[in-house]
Amino acid sequence: MSIRRLPEKLVNRIAAGEVVERPAAALKELVENAIDAGATRIAVRIAEGGIARLEVEDDGCGMTAPDMALALERHATSKLPDDAIEDVTTLGFRGEALPSIASVARLTLESRVAGGDGWRRVVDNGAVVAEGPAALANGTRVVVEDLFARVPARRKFLRSARSEYAACLDVVKRLAMARPDVGFTVEHDGRRVLDVQSGQDQLSRVAALTQRDLAANSIGVDVDRGDVHMGGVISLPTYNRGIADHQYLFVNGRPVKDRLLVGALRGAYADLLARDRHPVVALFLDVPTGEVDVNVHPAKTEVRFRDPQLIRGMIVGGLRRALDEHGFRSVQRPAEAALAAWQQEPVAPAQTLFAAHLPYPHAPATHLFGADGDPATLALMRDRVVDFAPPRDALPMGRAEPATAQVPHADTYPLGIARGQIARTYIVAEAEDGLVIVDQHAAHERLVLEQLRRGMGGQAVPSQGLLLPEVVELDEPACDRLEAAAPQLAALGVELERFGPAAVMVRATPAMLGAIDCRKLVTDIADDLAGYDAALGLNEKLELVAATMACHGSVRAGRTLNVAEMNALLRTMEVTPHSGQCNHGRPTWVKLAMDDVEKLFGRK
Repeated sequence: MSIRRLPEKLVNRIAAGEVVERPAAALKELVENAIDAGATRIAVRIAEGGIARLEVEDDGCGMTAPDMALALERHATSKLPDDAIEDVTTLGFRGEALPSIASVARLTLESRVAGGDGWRRVVDNGAVVAEGPAALANGTRVVVEDLFARVPARRKFLRSARSEYAACLDVVKRLAMARPDVGFTVEHDGRRVLDVQSGQDQLSRVAALTQRDLAANSIGVDVDRGDVHMGGVISLPTYNRGIADHQYLFVNGRPVKDRLLVGALRGAYADLLARDRHPVVALFLDVPTGEVDVNVHPAKTEVRFRDPQLIRGMIVGGLRRALDEHGFRSVQRPAEAALAAWQQEPVAPAQTLFAAHLPYPHAPATHLFGADGDPATLALMRDRVVDFAPPRDALPMGRAEPATAQVPHADTYPLGIARGQIARTYIVAEAEDGLVIVDQHAAHERLVLEQLRRGMGGQAVPSQGLLLPEVVELDEPACDRLEAAAPQLAALGVELERFGPAAVMVRATPAMLGAIDCRKLVTDIADDLAGYDAALGLNEKLELVAATMACHGSVRAGRTLNVAEMNALLRTMEVTPHSGQCNHGRPTWVKLAMDDVEKLFGRK
């Protein structure tokens, strides 16, 4: 077969396959054009998930009639003033979006510059079918109808209207998050689903586009390393989700989905979250244009860094420091659903309360305080009321211990002072600004882990020698892994040595773990060393092994603590990094504000 030059219409369709694979991709290109045009307000209207209709209207600089004709030609753009493509700072720059979209849909382009007249141009699947004057305010309006209507091979691969709408909304949210100085509205099938005003600060914009309570459960990030700056908002580890759909990453204002950045984010939260939980994150990287290539993907959703290790180290280190500075914080208050679950006990009428203790149970209630009541009966009634108490065998089982210490100042002791223990699992403390409930097992597990991590950092963990060394039999590969990791395990307080081909001898365990089952501990460590990803280095594996060891030695649910022990746990939590969440990302404590307590009792 001889080589031939493809016709322009087919070339545009091929380009559309690279740039416009679904309605959300077309919408992304149109909104990026609006942002690059200097718009301060962008209105998006979607019908049937964008398959039937997409409309983007902005108040940007607009275009003249000749510029509109040129914009619908391939590789025509105003965003590259010279040939230095590596220095591009705009979102769109390839000059393919409009002609590509117009080749597979009916596209109506209307625009007006300040002081000029509006103009309209209609292109139907690559052919210009109409143009002429248009009435509109300064700016541009683009309407895309019947996407892929004449390309059935592409249209049949589109998802349902609901799925396509979700993808369109996600695209707008990501672009809106990067530009809090621009207002955005989105309507779907005539219903407004998103409305954010221009001029918001970054945290408010991120919270408005994700979850409103993120603002109270997040940490600000601001890190500089050389010419690279990283800012943004990250959630507390206890404020997490089951899927990673609330992780927003931006490079020079451009939303990206980059494996390097996602991997660095996972590394920063490695021992703070369970593997199936994900933080809510919005990170903004500002990188010199010469240090990042944004032209490696047709849709510009991927980037390539000149020094990827610098970027990864900056993300992991910067997020770690931010999380360390807010170490004992947890989710600030219970969810509304949790508060609604509190049961309010119905108040019994006074008549019913006292009637059971009348000397004559069937006497009319009016004789209790009535004027015709017998004085002797009233005196007897007073005695009966004072002595009112349920039978001794109905008393709840529990313990009582005086806890009379004054409530400390919230700035100094934010977790307050211990007042008691519930179900031998939860510590109840009184703080200056509310009621604190602590999960003693989860909290102590985190404290033990942080102490083990300090041992890995050079501060050796005290170990306790066994009176009789214990031999643990394992298969040979497991013994090999333990033997290879023996020096690092010694820093964690576990001293062991090889004892034949299929056994190890344990000579000491971490003193902080107390009396533990050595066999189970060593078996779990061997399983962890074998089970984690082979790409992890030994030190990274030991970080995860430390979490397993911490679980073995922590205070168990069901153990009774005295007030002194409870207060010691609270004070240690206040000075320990990451003590607000356990090793699996669950909160170790929650606070019920005094306002919420008063609402439960109808005082507010």
